[in-house]
Amino acid sequence: MSINENPLRAEKRKKLHALREKGINPYPYVFENKAAIAKVIAEHAANLQAGEKKPEFTYRIAGRLMTLRMMGKASFFNIQDQTGSVQVYVKVEELSEKDRTAFELVDLGDIVGVEGYVFKSQKGEFSIYLKNFTILTKTIEPLPEKFHGVQDIEIKYRHRHLDLISDVDSRKVFETRSKIIKEIRRFLDDRGFMEVETPTLQPVYGGAAATPFTTHHKALDMKLYMRISPELYLKRLIVGGFEKVYEISKNFRNEGIDRTHNPEFALLEFYEAYTDYNYQMNQFEELISQLALKITGSMKVSYQGKEIDFTPPWRRLTVHDGVREYAGIDPDKATEQELFQAIRKAGGDIDEPGKRGEMIMELFELTAEEHLWQPTFVMDHPVEISPLTKIHRRDNRLVERFEPFAACMEIGNAYSELNDPEDQLARLQEQEANRSKDDEAHPMDEDFLLAIDTGMPPTGGVGIGIERIVMIMTDRPSIRDIIFFPTMRITK
Repeated sequence: MSINENPLRAEKRKKLHALREKGINPYPYVFENKAAIAKVIAEHAANLQAGEKKPEFTYRIAGRLMTLRMMGKASFFNIQDQTGSVQVYVKVEELSEKDRTAFELVDLGDIVGVEGYVFKSQKGEFSIYLKNFTILTKTIEPLPEKFHGVQDIEIKYRHRHLDLISDVDSRKVFETRSKIIKEIRRFLDDRGFMEVETPTLQPVYGGAAATPFTTHHKALDMKLYMRISPELYLKRLIVGGFEKVYEISKNFRNEGIDRTHNPEFALLEFYEAYTDYNYQMNQFEELISQLALKITGSMKVSYQGKEIDFTPPWRRLTVHDGVREYAGIDPDKATEQELFQAIRKAGGDIDEPGKRGEMIMELFELTAEEHLWQPTFVMDHPVEISPLTKIHRRDNRLVERFEPFAACMEIGNAYSELNDPEDQLARLQEQEANRSKDDEAHPMDEDFLLAIDTGMPPTGGVGIGIERIVMIMTDRPSIRDIIFFPTMRITK
């Protein structure tokens, strides 16, 4: 115990010691035959009248003590488990001496076990009439004073356990996240996909334009990278003969933090041999629309006060058409200087003209993306920014790629995967040459090239940002609302 311990902690610690002095173990090993609060309520609440008791229906329930109202010889308290909350009524004189002692030394926030029968109070509130009381975990740290959700955002993200204890809606968000991932798995499993695992630590990173986190393996004396994407390994599995594979994995990108970005994030990638990006567009909108229906009950979802309609088919918008519509310039006819000036006018931070395709894409990002609230497939990107993608079959300046958008956020990325070994080598060589200027350019991966040389069938590949889907389906404005433990600056 610290000499400077605050008075609330000191008082709780005093009660802890008092329990031990009375021969009561404040940390017992088990509480058997525990019933879920929600199940007890569902089975009996509707069948009881105000003031009615049912001693024949006795249950053992456990949870955190959230409220306590002392009223002379009678008291009420509420306990909360993962499934819900229930009121407990106690007449102290009816308890055994041991249970009465434990009850007198209980505090808000303690985890307790109760045994009692169901009844409804005179005011009609479903309750448990207490017969036996046990302290299961005596707490030292007091909970926040009010149980209306942690209001301080810093505390909410940094001390997630307090948020989860006090905010039912926050718990539901994470329960929904779990359901979303289960539904994604079900969708892919039902279509014959196999879930796989690929390395998190990689000797060569790739699969995205991003800066990796690095580490050092002492035993092998080698530099390793935290994966930025599982793509290059999943393609090796396609080469190896697995025709439908997927992975839901944590990925790590050494980038900034904002409303839609966290350095550690969950990514779904799936690859399907003998398909292309047109097939995968249809499959993607089917996956997300069905997911919305399963999770929210409708393909029309309310997000931040506006409706998003995921009902297929979604809008298809080429990058070039988007620039024409929203930037007011024809990328097929504009000169490099005109594209450069258009970027500057739109607020782009470049000092000189770059590659034509890169400027077209930047102009699209600056002018078009803010308008893509309804689900939209942005497609047919410039070849310069897509080194792992097949050349477009009708225009060799472009590739067969799509990025789905909703709520003005990119929620995925997909290709007709490049499987021409000579083309792949040439594009990775170009990326390697650019690495002195662009630290997010793909490094050369000789093992991956060897796999492509061995032969990869025509393949459609898709990546989906799990967190952004969860944000939309749970109507949360920030990625940090739907990650249990978002990356935070260390406080001193």
